[in-house]
Amino acid sequence: MAAPTVIILESETEVSTKLCDIVIEKANSAIERDGRFTLGLSGGSMAKFLCNGLPSRKTAWSKWQVFFCDERHVPYTDPECTYTIYKSKLVDNGGPLPSENLHPINPELPVEDAAKAYKEEIHAMFGGENLPRFHLLLLGMGPDGHTCSLFPGHPLLQLSSEIIAPISDSPKPPPKRVTMTFPMINNCECAIFASCGGGKAEIVKKVLESDGGEPLPAARVRPTQGELIWILDKAAASQLKAQSHI
Repeated sequence: MAAPTVIILESETEVSTKLCDIVIEKANSAIERDGRFTLGLSGGSMAKFLCNGLPSRKTAWSKWQVFFCDERHVPYTDPECTYTIYKSKLVDNGGPLPSENLHPINPELPVEDAAKAYKEEIHAMFGGENLPRFHLLLLGMGPDGHTCSLFPGHPLLQLSSEIIAPISDSPKPPPKRVTMTFPMINNCECAIFASCGGGKAEIVKKVLESDGGEPLPAARVRPTQGELIWILDKAAASQLKAQSHI
């Protein structure tokens, strides 16, 4: 379990560009080695960073298999639906990703059944492996230190075998969601967080320079045999003691 790589850049635009650079690098490497690229996406600012720069990049898009690290249990027509946000940029209107390669969580099922169906779809994609290993997971972080739909103090943090779980009491609306859990998150080859703005500075410091106590959910992302990268702008990194630039 290596220490995270922290990349600090001048601006949000540079963060977005660097993020897209790394995603394409990881994709092309995985495709050359394994014949496909398995990716987990998150919503929020991560979608903004990716949707602006990724669709124009050159890669074998037909070999991408794209899932969601978590998703709100809302209709596809809801503006908060992460799947719809990405579909509008990566698939629709001549987007580069084949529609069948973007795998949504089914909002028409009850949330428990939606989680079960998504788990089965992931297992099928990975040939029935007990603990699937994604090439890359792109993760967000909230102001409380949550990541995916894994919130501080929530029982889902203690799951040790399930790879996908439903949540019906999310402290952040909407209450119903489906999320990856730490066993699968920490089995990935690479996980990346990207954060910008002074509003994230305090929580970035708490996660990356924890002074003990119960770690926040985002701080528990430590791939056991993989890589962890944080991409920050100067404002988000402003409270860090040790700042490394790449």
